[in-house]
Amino acid sequence: MTEVEVLELLVSPAHRLAGRPSDGPSPGPSDERVPRAEVRRGLGLVGDRYYARPAHRNASVTMMASENLPEDADLRHTRRNVLLRGIDIDSYIGTTISLDCGGGPAEFAVHRPARPCAWMDVTIGPGAQRALRGRGGVRCTPLSDGVLTLGPATFHVVAGADAVS
Repeated sequence: MTEVEVLELLVSPAHRLAGRPSDGPSPGPSDERVPRAEVRRGLGLVGDRYYARPAHRNASVTMMASENLPEDADLRHTRRNVLLRGIDIDSYIGTTISLDCGGGPAEFAVHRPARPCAWMDVTIGPGAQRALRGRGGVRCTPLSDGVLTLGPATFHVVAGADAVS
């Protein structure tokens, strides 16, 4: 087990980065960052734009390492859901992990990279898309119900690539 910190949680009811990056983000709530997020097995984060969407069931939760972001960037810029400090989450593709924020573990299958797009050059700054290649976070499927909260958490690899379906 590894001690990590959940720095930010983003639960966004709207897909604000759609269309052309040159047009800028769509209007929405001033801050979709939350102190607590409910995880539902196979569905995602309650209230999020990808919750229970069939096309996103294998990628309904995205996680990213804070160490890969510039200091002035946050989850509103990347549109990832969970920002972790203390773990290179990008290296866990093909595993099943658990994240326990104190209320019991929530398990996730880590399926594939969350590749940065052209929006990163708009929301973070020129060159961000290229700089985040291979470090843009991961797309996950929740395998259990749970609650994620800001603050210290325990990170644990439950199973390796051969056990993930």
